[in-house]
Amino acid sequence: MSSSILVINCGSSSLKFALIDTVTQHTSLTGLAEKLGLADAQITFKYQGGKAVQTLAAGTHAAAMHAILGQLQELGLFDSVRAIGHRVVHGGERFKASTRIDDEVIAAIEDCARLAPLHNPANLLGIHTALESFPGLPQVAVFDTAFHQSMPERAYLYAVPMALYREHGVRRYGFHGTSYRFVSGEAARMLGKPLEDTAFVCAHLGNGASAAAILGGQGMDTTMGLTPLEGLVMGTRSGDIDPGLFGYLAGALKLDVNGVTELLNKQSGLLGLSELSSDCRELEDAAQAGNPSAILALEVFSYRLAKQIAALTVALGRLDAVLFTGGIGENSSYLRERVIKLLGFLGLQLDADANQRCIRGQAGCITTDGSVPALVINTNEELMIALDTAALVEQAR
Repeated sequence: MSSSILVINCGSSSLKFALIDTVTQHTSLTGLAEKLGLADAQITFKYQGGKAVQTLAAGTHAAAMHAILGQLQELGLFDSVRAIGHRVVHGGERFKASTRIDDEVIAAIEDCARLAPLHNPANLLGIHTALESFPGLPQVAVFDTAFHQSMPERAYLYAVPMALYREHGVRRYGFHGTSYRFVSGEAARMLGKPLEDTAFVCAHLGNGASAAAILGGQGMDTTMGLTPLEGLVMGTRSGDIDPGLFGYLAGALKLDVNGVTELLNKQSGLLGLSELSSDCRELEDAAQAGNPSAILALEVFSYRLAKQIAALTVALGRLDAVLFTGGIGENSSYLRERVIKLLGFLGLQLDADANQRCIRGQAGCITTDGSVPALVINTNEELMIALDTAALVEQAR
């Protein structure tokens, strides 16, 4: 029986994919279709011993999936595909775990699109395209929000009229859950502790960023809310703001609510603070060259992150480790240093040499002996999606 799972992460203009053997955990094919919907759409394949780039004349998601199918056949991998696992951003309260996809599940994901209008429609496009291209294969949805369904009411409820929760689903959902599941398991293994006896605060830091309190492998609280706009400073997202800013900016800038939402999602965060870039790497280079705007943006990012990490320990009652993951968390020794120094009162002491070593795929502990550990862990959301998919397919046998 084949053990390979094709993992699909579909965006509005891109489609990431990976073929993973869930027994050996070897990835035999990865790639990215980008600029979908544009004239210069293309798809890149990476596999052992090679790389290939194809233009996509049609420029559609269907064309990308057809190209993936063709590449699988060309490499002799098509018959090894056992099932397809899809990343789905928002599962609302309906989905507390990954699930096999059927018409009822598709309808529920469509209903959740009102909570994630930028993400769920794209995820559904990937599902529909895969169902057409691989009609005989089982397909599984793995939800970013599912991990956080263990949060207690005191953590997920907003202090707004309860009718808004009951009738419109207004509550905090959280995201990056697939990453948190993987990273917390890896951290327990690295520390030699049973996952059930751990208390972690994990920071998943990329262009989108969040942090979560994880107790015994269960999500207790997190920084993102109803949407991925709440919480930390991000690449172009503001993170936490005074809700009164909506009314103020609507009047001051003559914007409607959609205009203010666009500003807070796409023109704010590191980009808005620095007026230079949303890319952390570019800002670090500028900061080290003495650019005051870049320094300020990174200081705000670090301070807000440290403050949220400290706050999340309230949900745990103790702190066994702070975990850094995601593109920034795994590679920015600059920001990790600033965050850990701000958290000295929690018992964290930076090991500067170890911190400098933990970049470009190097995981490990970046604090001194006797310190509360801070660990850098390379996340692998694709592997988690593949493992969930394989497990559900096995259950159905």
